[in-house]
Amino acid sequence: MSFAAAGGPIQVTAAGISFTVRAAVTRADIPVLCADLAELLRGRGPGIVTCDVGGVARPDVVTVEALARLRLTARRHGWQLVVRGAGPDLLGLVGLLGLTDALPESGRQTEQREETGGVEEVGDRRDPPGG
Repeated sequence: MSFAAAGGPIQVTAAGISFTVRAAVTRADIPVLCADLAELLRGRGPGIVTCDVGGVARPDVVTVEALARLRLTARRHGWQLVVRGAGPDLLGLVGLLGLTDALPESGRQTEQREETGGVEEVGDRRDPPGG
């Protein structure tokens, strides 16, 4: 599968590059998609690549792997890849695999002191209470 076969047109603007993935991605597709992205980015200044995955009906581990590899490809060329349109199934899978921060979603920014889920600070009972 190439970008053209991925389900949508590639849009190249001064602000960045965007493409859509609607079809199911196989492991065999991943190197081709990464090579297509590398070719598109080669020789361009840094920017943002937006990958719209809103049309992916049944995301799986291979979908997450493809997005992670595309992000690495973009980073190697000085670009940032953001994901747009991720549904709850894909977001849940990304979270389950511990890749929430590795695959940022468009429009979401983590807070500076965002705590890890399920972790609580425990104080030493021997310490006097602060006043």
